[in-house]
Amino acid sequence: MRILIVEDEPVLAGQIRKVLSGQGLAVDLVTDGVEAYRAASARAHDMILLDLGLPKMDGMKVIRALRADSIDTPVMVLSARNDWADRVAGLDAGADDYVTKPFRMEELLARVRALLRRKAADQNAVLTRGDLVYDSRTNIVTVDGETVNLTANEIAILSYLFRNQGRLVSGAELARFIYANDFNLRSNTIAVFVNRLRKKLGSDLIKTVRGRGYVIKSGK
Repeated sequence: MRILIVEDEPVLAGQIRKVLSGQGLAVDLVTDGVEAYRAASARAHDMILLDLGLPKMDGMKVIRALRADSIDTPVMVLSARNDWADRVAGLDAGADDYVTKPFRMEELLARVRALLRRKAADQNAVLTRGDLVYDSRTNIVTVDGETVNLTANEIAILSYLFRNQGRLVSGAELARFIYANDFNLRSNTIAVFVNRLRKKLGSDLIKTVRGRGYVIKSGK
C-alpha cells in the first residue's frame, strides 16, 4: 500500500516517513499544497496524511480540490489547529480523520491502520493465487498455510502487481511506486526484488516479458 505524506516540517516528515516505511508501506513525501494536489491527482494512493498550514496552497484547499475532482482517497489531517471548529471544518471539507499535533506515533499508526482497514473493506483485501494468500490489511503472505517473510520492498512490489493483475507493469513504473521521488530509478534493482519473490513464492507467480516488464496473470 502507498501513502502520500504532505508535511513541510522536515523533522516531523522524516519521522513519519520512517515509521510508515518500517510497517512495509510505500511512502511519497511532498512539502507544499500545490505538489500535494499534483501528486494525489497523478498517482493512486491508499491514504494521504495532510498538514493544513502548507506553503503555496492551504491543506483545506487541497482537500476541497481533490473532492471536487472526485478523488476519494482517504485523507487524514495532521494539524496544530486544535480548535473544535477547525476539526469540524476539516471533516466537512472531506477529510476522513483529524489528528492534532503533537501526537504519539503509536496513535498515528493505529489511526492509519483503521483507515486502511476501512478502505480495504470496500476492496478485495485478501488476494490469492494458487496456494499463495496475501492479506493486504496486515501485509502477511502465506504459501500453503506457511507464513513467508518478505521485505518492505518485496511486499510493495507484490501488492502492486496483484492490484494490477493481468496488466503488464514496467520496471520503471514499479520503481516509481516503491521509491521516494528523489531515487535514481534502476530497473535492475527491481529485477533483483522480483527474483527474490520468485525464490520465496514460486517461479510461476510473476511472469517477465523481456524488455517490457512484469505481470501476475489474472485468475486463481
